[in-house]
Amino acid sequence: MGGAMTALFRPLTLPCGVVLKNRLVKSAMSDSLGDGRGNPCPVQARLYERWAEGGVAVSIIGEVQGDPSVAEKPGNLVLGPSSDEVNLRDLTRRGATNGAQLWAQLGHAGAMAHPPISRPRGPSALNISGLNCDAMTEAEITALPAAFARTAAMAKRLGFGGVQVHAAHGFLLSQFLSPLFNQRSDAWGGSLSHRMRLTLEVVEAVRAAVGTAFPVAIKLNATDQLEGGFEQAEALEVISALDATTVDLIDISGGTYFPGAASASDRVSSGPYFLEFAAKARPRTAKPLMLNGGVKTRAQAVAALDSGAVDVIGLARALVLDPVLPRHWQDNGADPAFPRFTSPPEGGVTAWYTMQMTALAEGTPGFDSDDLAAAIDAYDQRDAARTGLWREQFAR
Repeated sequence: MGGAMTALFRPLTLPCGVVLKNRLVKSAMSDSLGDGRGNPCPVQARLYERWAEGGVAVSIIGEVQGDPSVAEKPGNLVLGPSSDEVNLRDLTRRGATNGAQLWAQLGHAGAMAHPPISRPRGPSALNISGLNCDAMTEAEITALPAAFARTAAMAKRLGFGGVQVHAAHGFLLSQFLSPLFNQRSDAWGGSLSHRMRLTLEVVEAVRAAVGTAFPVAIKLNATDQLEGGFEQAEALEVISALDATTVDLIDISGGTYFPGAASASDRVSSGPYFLEFAAKARPRTAKPLMLNGGVKTRAQAVAALDSGAVDVIGLARALVLDPVLPRHWQDNGADPAFPRFTSPPEGGVTAWYTMQMTALAEGTPGFDSDDLAAAIDAYDQRDAARTGLWREQFAR
């Protein structure tokens, strides 16, 4: 194996002392494989086992909720008093095979909470086309760090190998960082130091809950990609502030699931989306940086690591297309073949990849790329069926 390839498979010791076996991480996605009651379906464990067998160092489960009243979708996992701990322990055990680690992304959808099962509320009240939410009270805000900490502590107890604080993509902590969502004039809004206060307090509370030797990562937008939103200059200042915390890994992403806004993952690009930003962030912090979005080839992954800007490569859709991609790359195999979609509707490509994850979990063929409409229909029907289960389970 040449030196360039060795970079992908060199171990990384995190600040907390935990060692990642290589530099390839399955980024957080909302796999939507919960049972509608906040618990994992049996096939979900098989999905993460497949990625572990495929050679990733870490898989991150997206949108693990502590509060079911602000969930992103009815397929989310919920860690709380009614959790099915037997199936959760099976999930964490199987997702950590082959020397891999399974981390839980700590989610809170805030203003983006799914209305059929949630009560959307964010930093400020919003009433626009496709997005309505109430403003959080100061008491609700001050309770959030402890709430995130409880979820993190439960994740550790159930066998997750680490946690990631979700402060990207327009969900709650990202909303507090963004002047577009956060129009408060108190200690939680206005200046950037006020807007980042909640994120920093959450990180501190989570660390206190899990101890010094447990990985705590954070996912942060480089930019909201929205006019009037969180921009790169502010993101760099937040990274400087995170350098003074005990966070172990900063996962750089971008984009916002705002009604009508294109997500970063759906855009056409010839390479990694945020590598240039990562190069600007590198002098701001000694923390390991993870690059997310647009890495589609082994050559791109190697070049990003060789640039010195990042330490870890996040892969999402590439691992849906080829769950054993790390092994293939290590054996000098082919890059994944990405499908092309013609004029997909908003959210349609995400729905297609979500249903492909279901197929991976179940061991079935899944949908062809020209079956986008059928994939969207299956995705919507499944969510509709689980909505009633969620409302029944959590008495909404």
